[in-house]
Amino acid sequence: MRKLGLIGGMSWVSTRTYYEHINRIVQARTSRLASAPLLIESLDFTDLARLSTAEEWDRAATVLCDSARRLETAGATALIIGANSMHRVYDRVASAVSIPVIHIADCVGQRMEVDRVKTAALIGTRNVMLEDFYRKRLVAHGVSLLPPVMGNVDEIERVIYDDLMQGRAPRSAERMFKTIITDIEKAGAKAVVLGCTELEMVIDVDANVLPIYDGTRIHAEAAADWILGAE
Repeated sequence: MRKLGLIGGMSWVSTRTYYEHINRIVQARTSRLASAPLLIESLDFTDLARLSTAEEWDRAATVLCDSARRLETAGATALIIGANSMHRVYDRVASAVSIPVIHIADCVGQRMEVDRVKTAALIGTRNVMLEDFYRKRLVAHGVSLLPPVMGNVDEIERVIYDDLMQGRAPRSAERMFKTIITDIEKAGAKAVVLGCTELEMVIDVDANVLPIYDGTRIHAEAAADWILGAE
């Protein structure tokens, strides 16, 4: 198996989710005692959360690039960034190393293209929903995205940062997202993309009114494919 590097800590909940998904996939495809060969650097999310200015994002890019270099030096043969929002600096991270960096939105877009999904809605943090660094990758695979409902953006952001990233999954959040997804269906979407790792804590990925494309699970599958030499 090939060794994979994971830039984590954004949040620790997200990193735990990646670790579990990747290992379960590797175990299912190999043996019941198998563990995925992973190098994980858990960054301190304190100074990487809710970034807004160009200076803040530039500093974040430097932090992630340094992490990527350390993981490559330590023996990683490919990398993943364990946070949807941090793919905003993907291009700089990818150019900082000589090994592949697997992009989460490309993985999701490829899966949706195979499934012939043409219209979807994207749920995630503010920058994932409103900026184009994630959306354009899905559009490149033939997916039309509904515009975000601006009235939902602040509350989704609050739940993600104040509850989910701290390991809490309140029932009120489950009810809120059920309502949001029902409204998305009424608006004409044929699928929902979860552009935040922690959302699976309050959204039933396998049983909902619309097909749910959980970016984290799909990204983890691509990571496992790399580890097992399927890519």
